[in-house]
Amino acid sequence: MTGIFWEISKRNIRIHMLRSSLAMLGIIIGVVAIASMGILGNTIVQEVSSSLSSVGDSVIVTPYAGGGGMGPGGGGGGSSANLYLTDQNYQQIKRAVAPNVAIPIMSTSAHMKVGVGSDDIVATIYGLPTDDTKKLLPDLEAGDYTNGNSGCLVGTTFAKDHNLKVGSRISIGKDGEYGTLRVTGIIKERGMSFDISTDNAVVATKDWFKTSFDRSDDELNEVVVKVTDGDTADVKTTIEKQLNRNTKNKTVSVIDSKATLASIFETFGMVTTFVTAIGGISMIVAGVSIFNIMMMSVNERIKEIGIMRSIGTQKKEVMSMFIFEATIIGVVGSVIGGILSLVAGYAISSLMFKTTEYLFTVASMLSVAEGVGFGIVICIACGIYPAWQAANLNPIDALRHE
Repeated sequence: MTGIFWEISKRNIRIHMLRSSLAMLGIIIGVVAIASMGILGNTIVQEVSSSLSSVGDSVIVTPYAGGGGMGPGGGGGGSSANLYLTDQNYQQIKRAVAPNVAIPIMSTSAHMKVGVGSDDIVATIYGLPTDDTKKLLPDLEAGDYTNGNSGCLVGTTFAKDHNLKVGSRISIGKDGEYGTLRVTGIIKERGMSFDISTDNAVVATKDWFKTSFDRSDDELNEVVVKVTDGDTADVKTTIEKQLNRNTKNKTVSVIDSKATLASIFETFGMVTTFVTAIGGISMIVAGVSIFNIMMMSVNERIKEIGIMRSIGTQKKEVMSMFIFEATIIGVVGSVIGGILSLVAGYAISSLMFKTTEYLFTVASMLSVAEGVGFGIVICIACGIYPAWQAANLNPIDALRHE
């Protein structure tokens, strides 16, 4: 018996194809809006996550920059700003975080030339202890780590932009005043990072850096702690207790990369939820359209309903006929919307991120499934009241209806 009412529902959709198609279009737009926004948000999170995952085990210690305000050095409330970390600071950090590795880092911007007749460029150059370079930068795209003061590593972006290969030479200083470094290795792309940004930089030995730029061990720009034993939050707390005992005159600022990552992902999650909710508004509008169409369908078929009820058709069977109609519109519209959302996601990923590797992840597929499911539920929900109204029409009044 149910099959008869299913066929009647399909027949009514065919008779009013234009009206039903417009209702489906509203559902399609709603599903595409929800799913594509979800895919976009998930892609952004995955892109940032892959870029920052390699630095999630670090604690970065920098000179205290002051407490804000209008005092000298930006300090406030008795705080003062420091230009560098001293060797004493480094030794304190090293002892406090043991057995984790603390890596002292020097850095500056320097003029350099990457070939005969090339233009003078300015780039960041880092000075790292030879023994610690591999611990901080474990992945090379080509070449090997330098084992002397005449060699250096370069970031992959820097190498591509300036056509550098292993063995190329870089003249440091406006007139080569700091000498020449030979490229021994190219650092694998790291993306965004909290410790040092190497993609577009040069990494030399700390001894060469000190000699060339007249730096001492008391002029460190930062110390990076690679946390392999314990939690980054505990390491951060330990460092602050050791070096910032005087709360009015702090020595260092400490960043927990894991906590910062968690905050970033939480923010992206909120943004994704917000834009998906905006897409949900269009789905609600489409639901109102479905409700209106179903009410029109009931009003147009009052006499038909009266005939069906007079020959013994039960209320639940009349109700199922209209719910079937809403379900067909919802399922067809939502499935089409789900397919189109994948197409939209592919286009967005290709144009904005130049990659589609995050399109078919579990998170993105869940966004599509949520959009499709929401579309179907909205359609059925908006069809229940019109179906109930049709089922509860008085058969005698329905037969008299003109």
